[in-house]
Amino acid sequence: MHRYFIELAYNGSGYNGWQIQPNAPSVQEEINKALSLLLKQDINVTGAGRTDTGVHASFFVAHFDSVTPVADTKALTDKLNRFLGKHISIKEIYPVLPDAHARFSALSRTYKYYINKTKNPFTYPFAYTPHPLPDIRLMNQACELLTRYEDFTSFSKLHTDVKTNICRIMQAGWEETDEQLVFTIKADRFLRNMVRAIVGTLLDIGQKRIDLKQFQQIIESKNRCNAGTSVPGNALFLCDIEYPPCKTQLTPEA
Repeated sequence: MHRYFIELAYNGSGYNGWQIQPNAPSVQEEINKALSLLLKQDINVTGAGRTDTGVHASFFVAHFDSVTPVADTKALTDKLNRFLGKHISIKEIYPVLPDAHARFSALSRTYKYYINKTKNPFTYPFAYTPHPLPDIRLMNQACELLTRYEDFTSFSKLHTDVKTNICRIMQAGWEETDEQLVFTIKADRFLRNMVRAIVGTLLDIGQKRIDLKQFQQIIESKNRCNAGTSVPGNALFLCDIEYPPCKTQLTPEA
């Protein structure tokens, strides 16, 4: 078998997330169909994670195995882009080591969440506009608290099949531009619905519905019912995935 990484981006508006689901469109299913047709073999791509319904990826990685080597990965990239719909863009396909894994080899993932400061007819499909506008200073104080914890059960979707709710958050914070507030969070892994639940709870801080002490109590309670409402998925983007170079670069001897 020959293993390849695919770097891609997608607009998640028309999909029920990345992962294949019965009777619902998914990004994974679209790519599987296209690759299987072009390579004339059954292809099942494995993604770096599972984005929720309506969530986007400006950068995403998946891998697939082929029984025969792909002679021209650039040509395959071009064909895929012509075959797939307008909501999926293939950036690059390249060979990797046999044990490189899009999900398990990843060192970190980074998400961004976009909030419009005022109503904007051009960016509204990819941003959220809460009322009132939150205090970014208070939200950043809460972000400093986030990095002190590892168990994020309070921000996880209930009844999931994960074995642990332990995550290591490496970065979390808000930045302000002329038109938007942008939240960036980087961690070694994320739980289902985790980023949207965190943002919703941070908005409770920024809109002064709860204070920092209550925010800590929410985290320590390990109870999803205590955290804020999940914000809409249309403003959430997976934007970066980091891998060790030794996993994604073939050596001359390989």
